[in-house]
Amino acid sequence: MRAVRARATSAFLLVSLLFSTVAPAGAQAPSKAARVGVLSPFLGGDSLFFETLRVRLHELGYVEGRNVSFVYRAAEDFDQLQAHAREMVRLNVDVIATAGSQGVRAAKSVTSAVPIVMGNVGDAVSQGFVASLAKPGGNVTGLSSLNSELSAKRLALLKEAFPAASRFAVLREAVGDASPFRSAEATARKLGIALEVFQVREADELPSAFATMTTAHVSALEILPGPMFVSQLRRLVELAASARVPAIYPDDTFVKAGGLMSYGSNVAELYSRAAEYVDRILRGARPGDLPVEQPTVFVLAINLRAARSQGIAVPASFLARADQILR
Repeated sequence: MRAVRARATSAFLLVSLLFSTVAPAGAQAPSKAARVGVLSPFLGGDSLFFETLRVRLHELGYVEGRNVSFVYRAAEDFDQLQAHAREMVRLNVDVIATAGSQGVRAAKSVTSAVPIVMGNVGDAVSQGFVASLAKPGGNVTGLSSLNSELSAKRLALLKEAFPAASRFAVLREAVGDASPFRSAEATARKLGIALEVFQVREADELPSAFATMTTAHVSALEILPGPMFVSQLRRLVELAASARVPAIYPDDTFVKAGGLMSYGSNVAELYSRAAEYVDRILRGARPGDLPVEQPTVFVLAINLRAARSQGIAVPASFLARADQILR
């Protein structure tokens, strides 16, 4: 499980070449004051996305009030994201950094000129954000996760951890990227398990979704990735705990918030990499020439405190495979 590798050699070399030229911490940023638009699909001004970008850019020599300013806007609704992106274009930002499919799609829909950096999205090629990973073309580049493959892996891990579970389910955002859901469905068929689907359009629907899961006696749950779920991270964890349903989440931020287990990439690292793309673009690089990076290392995290409080027994053989264990 440790240091799982999922990159083609050629793409990895391209990414290595790209970041071998990133300025080191403390390096001088361009003398011209930059204006960076941060379009967040996660509500909350102290979001991990914005804070990680800001901290990494500071390390690269950008100081707010001196040589950089931020135009930060956040929304979960696509129309609002699109309106915020239009505002950023009117304010002449030098680059827009965003995350999630909704954020990229909103920014891309209003400008083909302003560079757009993806903090973390699903398959950027299949969603039409870039022409290819090696040569994105256009005005979009950044980080693209393996959401479909990871969703399949999480369901397989859930089955491995709880082999006696009889009712498996996934929870997804109704307006989110459908590829992780399709991948989970295909994996369920391969594993020979029935998969119930619960989907929500708004955060207010989450309690009723979990109430329905309890009525349906769901015994294991996969939370599919989505920006609303990131914004509702603690609420999701609390609802799953109250329902006493073993759940696997997209990344370890959920586990650190009290979730049972997760499998995925280091999200903070992806956002930090996104800041390095912003830096390269502010120094004159064209987004279409910067290869899109994908994560190469994935982490299985397990929260034993959550397991004990929910009365969930995690097999010792499964624990032995974990990369992170919160005790």
